[in-house]
Formats: sequence, structure tokens, C-alpha cells
Amino acid sequence: MKRIFSGVQPTGNLHLGNYLGAIRNFVALQHDYDSIYCVVDLHAITVWQDPAELAAHTRQVTAAYLAAGVDPERCIIFNQSRVTAHSELAWIFNCVARIGWLNRMTQFKEKAGKHKENASAGLYVYPALMAADILAYKATHVPVGEDQKQHLEFARNVAQKFNHDYGREVFPVPDPIIMGSAARVMSLRDGTKKMSKSEPSDMTRINMTDDADTIANKLKRATTDTGTLPGPDVLDESGELPETARKERPECYNLLSIYAALADLSWREVLTQFEGQGFAAFKGALTELAVEKLGPIGSEMQRLTNDPAEIDRILKRGGERAAEIANPVLNEAMDAVGFLRG
Repeated sequence: MKRIFSGVQPTGNLHLGNYLGAIRNFVALQHDYDSIYCVVDLHAITVWQDPAELAAHTRQVTAAYLAAGVDPERCIIFNQSRVTAHSELAWIFNCVARIGWLNRMTQFKEKAGKHKENASAGLYVYPALMAADILAYKATHVPVGEDQKQHLEFARNVAQKFNHDYGREVFPVPDPIIMGSAARVMSLRDGTKKMSKSEPSDMTRINMTDDADTIANKLKRATTDTGTLPGPDVLDESGELPETARKERPECYNLLSIYAALADLSWREVLTQFEGQGFAAFKGALTELAVEKLGPIGSEMQRLTNDPAEIDRILKRGGERAAEIANPVLNEAMDAVGFLRG
């Protein structure tokens, strides 16, 4: 049986990058895998969260899953803190993982910045909890973008070392499902920076809850350059955009990649369609497409968030289903370690 686990942090302002890089893929993958999708609220508190906002954001992410088309009957949808096996298994993995592995994790360095001595211990050992998230369900595959490859490698190392140290094949070594270039959605104001919910200006991103007028205004004001749109001759032999070309015109290729992802077209198809055109006409086509794809999702998210009891019901049931899978795996790991149970 092929099983995937993935999740999104409930830290507010879900945007186009979250949709194209993760949530849309969850919808596609649910048809081919036993799918478990989590709202990772334990990860969220590695940095300070206002309690009321954390609860609201947890419901918002759940609403985004549902509005985008994740089926709670086909999949398991729950918030991480409902299943204590995540935290318990994470402690075991803290004792299996090595300090050297954690010291190599680039995301901690990026998030902690120059003040790493003031960062929470939870932020430092975050990868062990992520490994527990995946391995508590014996997930065989994990959809990952570029920024998560290192965390998955950490989880693979933990699984291998646990199995070796305790002489039992308790955990599978999960494989990545690499979600292509659409996972890299950049800021509408600076094509060299990733689209982020933490940017102060709301004009840098398209939020999943934006209405048609807001989407149109943001795309109209999105940064471009003075050239016309390129043709498919810029692509390499495999039909992909070379990194050198992207660096030369980052804003141009960011908008083109967003169009390609929303339209589900290849680079060659998009560049052939718009070759030689100016940005005014292209932005009009991109706006029409974005409103068509995102407008219904935003409306449905609004409807769902107005019914928190229904969202909570789905999360509660999902947590129960998740625990039915994770608790026996935790018990198996505890038995291997030598903990007395019962």
C-alpha cells in the first residue's frame, strides 16, 4: 500500500504559493495514494503564536483543504496536536538523531537568523517532529518541494538508524514525490524572493481568500520588466527553463510560471502562446485565469470558516482515524526500544 503524509502550518494568510506548491497537489495525489493531510499546529508553536489566532488559522487551513477539493471521506484530515503519538515518537527520534544532523539543517539557520541563541529549542529539533509526523503512519511517500528535501532526508536517516539500532524493520524509508517547478512561486513585487505569508505588504502575494477585484489589482501592479515575453527558444533541451534565464528576468518568468501552473501547461506551451506579446495583454489573461481558478476556492473557504462547528467535526473525526493508525506504530516503536507497556 502506498501512503503519503503531508501538512501545512496554520500561521495565517494562505497564498498562491501554498496552493500551487502543496494544497493543489494534495487534491491530485488523493486519488492514487492512501492520503493523510495534517494541519501541523505543533510545528507552528516553534515560534510564538497568539492562541486565538492559532485556532482560527487551524480552521482556515482546514477550510483551504476542503475548498480546494481534498475529500475528508477519501483522506484523513486532522490537526497534529490531536494525535499524541506525534509528540511521543518525536522524543524517541530526538534520542536517535545526532546533533550533527541537526546542525546541518539550513532551515533552522534561516528562521533563527542572527539570534539563534534566542530561538526555541523546538525550532532546533523541528526535524525530529517532522520525521515523527511521517513515520508514525509508516508513510511510503512524501510530496516535497525544494525547501523540504533536507527534512525528508533527515526522516529517512532516522528511519534507517532506528531500524539498525534496534534490529527491527519498524519504519519504512519514505521516498519523495518531487512536485515540479510550480512549487516555487515568487513575490509579485520581487521575483528573486519566495512568495511569503510573513511579508509585511499584502501586495506581494495573492491570498487564497482574495476576491476577484483584489486579485486583479495585485496582478495589475505586479512587477515586470521592459521587454516583451520570450519564446520557447529560451528553454533547454529537456523543455525546462534554465536557471540562468530565470535570473536574468525573474519577474517575467515568475508570472509566466504562475500562468503555466494554473493552466496546467508546460513551459513550451505557455511561451509559444504568449511569445512576443507585451505584459499588459498577458496580465489580463493571467488575471482571468487566476480569478477562474481561485475565486471559487476563496468563496468556499469563506463559507466553511463561517461554520466552525463543521470544521471541528471533520478535524475530530480525522484525528480519531489518524490515531487508529499511529498509536499501534508508536507501541511497536516503544516495544523495540524496551519500554514497559501495559
